[in-house]
Amino acid sequence: MDENHQDIRDSVAQLCAGFPGEYWREKDRERAYPTEFVQALTEAGFLGVLVPEQYGGSGLGISEAAAILEEIHKQGCNAAASHAQMYTMGTVLRHGSDDQKNDYLPKIASGELRLQAFGVTEPTSGTDTSRIRTTAKRDGDDYVINGQKVWTSRAEHSDLMLLLARTTPRGEGARPHDGMSVFLVDMREAASKGLTIKPIRAMINHSTTEIFLDDLRVPASSLVGEEGKGFRYILDGMNAERILIGAECIGDARWFVEKASAYAGERRVFDRPIGQNQGIQFPIARAYAETEAAALMVSRAAEKFDAGEPCGAEANMAKLLASEAAWHAADTCLQTFGGFGFAEEYDVERKFRETRLYQIAPVSTNLILSYIAEHVLGLPRSF
Repeated sequence: MDENHQDIRDSVAQLCAGFPGEYWREKDRERAYPTEFVQALTEAGFLGVLVPEQYGGSGLGISEAAAILEEIHKQGCNAAASHAQMYTMGTVLRHGSDDQKNDYLPKIASGELRLQAFGVTEPTSGTDTSRIRTTAKRDGDDYVINGQKVWTSRAEHSDLMLLLARTTPRGEGARPHDGMSVFLVDMREAASKGLTIKPIRAMINHSTTEIFLDDLRVPASSLVGEEGKGFRYILDGMNAERILIGAECIGDARWFVEKASAYAGERRVFDRPIGQNQGIQFPIARAYAETEAAALMVSRAAEKFDAGEPCGAEANMAKLLASEAAWHAADTCLQTFGGFGFAEEYDVERKFRETRLYQIAPVSTNLILSYIAEHVLGLPRSF
């Protein structure tokens, strides 16, 4: 397979052609989940790309997964409805029991089950994960979970949820992040046993929710890995998450650059194409340069991840540079379209809103800069 994975990209582009702008505009208008699109991705095997072949997946790497997500966004579609399955699945694969892997991974790969919900963030803790208040207390053969999560996207459309909860109080561990555990919660069973999901209507169609856990009993077999080590398990998946989100941002940026270039060449004002003016040309050219530079960092991070090499710095920089390139390209595209950029039919305003998210989540730009300052440059910890 060539390094650019062109065969994968072509297949994804062909699938996306069946979901044009009108499909996404309608979903956005109604704040509806793109069930048909997710089903098509599942049937094509794209959502099982990271699941090993022994569990029914493709057994490919992050590089291939990144190519899939980038192409989805480059085609004007949105992978947010399904991308979490790619990086949350890794926690189960690396740290789950044999029973968990054998029971769930084949069904995730086939699409029989969806693992799309990731319950970490809470209203009071924000990005300070060590201060989450959701607790899980052992009671015989069960754990009893109480707490609240927020910005848990796709919870209404997922069968399973990875949930982070405290099994030991924060002050009792050697470090603030000790004492947290990960649970694989079957949401189908939990729905009638103490799990309440409340949709949050937001600026973009992200199917995000708030989750309430009231004396929710889950079997002890739901625990992933060892009790108290959940935070490090979650961290394991964050490099993959940042690389894959970075790839989506590159796809968005390339979509914006292509749209802006085409419009600038076609739109005529004062008897000449507006793209003849340097005031229009230069921002698009700069957006293109920033996009291609960021794409190299995403590629480098993916290569290191697939080689099993430490890639924390590269994964963080990839997400930072790609999200900023996408945002600059979005702003340039909207400016190029002028008033027409605000019209639904061109899809610019929808994609503009969607790509803005990645400056904030997952992991904000400032937290990435803090990571680089402390862990790469050796500067004192700022918080």
